[in-house]
Amino acid sequence: MTSLPASPALPVDVAALGRDAVDLAARILRIDSTNGNETAVAEVLAEHLEGCGAEVELVARDPLRANLVARLRGSGGGPSLALVGHTDVVPADARDWTHPPFAGVVDDDGYLWGRGAVDMKNEVAARTAAFAALGRSGWHGAGDLLLVMVADEEDGSAEVGMNWLVHERPDIAADYALNEGGGAPLHLQDGRLMVEVAVGEKGTCPVLVEALGEAGHASVPGLGRNAVPVLGALLARLGRGDGELRGHPVVVAMLDTLLGAGAVDRLGLEAAVAQAGLIDEYLSVGIPALASTTMAPTMLHGSTARNVMPARAGVELDCRTLPGTSEEEVLAAVRRALGDDLPYALSLVEPPVHGNASEPGGPLWDLVSGFVAERVGGAALPTMCTGFTDSVYLRREFGTVAYGFSPYATTPQAVLESGYHNRDERVHVDDIALSAEFHAVAAVALLG
Repeated sequence: MTSLPASPALPVDVAALGRDAVDLAARILRIDSTNGNETAVAEVLAEHLEGCGAEVELVARDPLRANLVARLRGSGGGPSLALVGHTDVVPADARDWTHPPFAGVVDDDGYLWGRGAVDMKNEVAARTAAFAALGRSGWHGAGDLLLVMVADEEDGSAEVGMNWLVHERPDIAADYALNEGGGAPLHLQDGRLMVEVAVGEKGTCPVLVEALGEAGHASVPGLGRNAVPVLGALLARLGRGDGELRGHPVVVAMLDTLLGAGAVDRLGLEAAVAQAGLIDEYLSVGIPALASTTMAPTMLHGSTARNVMPARAGVELDCRTLPGTSEEEVLAAVRRALGDDLPYALSLVEPPVHGNASEPGGPLWDLVSGFVAERVGGAALPTMCTGFTDSVYLRREFGTVAYGFSPYATTPQAVLESGYHNRDERVHVDDIALSAEFHAVAAVALLG
């Protein structure tokens, strides 16, 4: 394992780096980049990189939605590392927030509030600050250090962010990448502290379920066969959208880390998942969601007129799939949940995006594990994001070993989880500083 002292030798002032990262995070949180206007954030980041000796570009398919690509060239002969993030955020309704979502307020307890404080302008700022500080110090590794901050991650449909950039700029390929998705501390009931490291992401395969009936005038409910009650019966069978458990190497590695080597072989998958759920409330729902094709019902469609009983009524299922799951397997899983005694039709809402994963091992894993042990005081727990990140494209196009990790030692896991896409999103400033330190350490340790 890579050995990292509690105060790693870096060519930068760690305290100043932390302050710089917090200031930058507050500044970009004050920019409303709700899945748009990302150029404004990219320009602030580019300004922050001035004088650090890096090659800095704004690369845009849409002038309002630019991506930032920066590079500190290495001397050659070593691996490359990309520090990755996205600059867009999801919508926020200011009426629901304690502090305005685009004010970048730091409260008396040291929490920085704002839309994107957790997802993920905190990490964008920490990675940018670390990159800039290393460049200004005169440091250069054996391999290149890249900074890639992209638009349109939260939606992706505009194809102006990473899903476009990997084809437009294949030179952003890197051996290793650090992105969002991990770092949350889990204080288990048995006293252990585990810190999530996302080595992969699940995929998406949205499915439309259409209940089939016969249209009729709504004033005579007995005529025709209203598809809405049929849909209601189908929804009851779907429930929350929990899926059937299935194995995957990352799921097995996670369970073995929690329960001891060989736990899945010893107990079986279902019993291992149940036992892991007993040691942490979040794991009791998180692992079943991870280890299955989930199919949460989210969007309903019925009649276009109140006085017409529809012949079709539908629900869109947000299906999340383990790497290697085919569209046919998803549709078969939905059919098993629905049964075959009610009339319905299935179709794909849009083409699936297949998930993928890197191995939880090797130099980057050792580096992250070492930092977690020395600076957070816990053990690294390999996992996958049940959601989606741009690391999928880096692995698929370039074979990059990409992890989601930014360390949190002060912000409680419950505060982090409740902030994702929710009101009152916030993160403690000490964790932004810790993240900036980690990314500087990662660059120096991996690139030399």
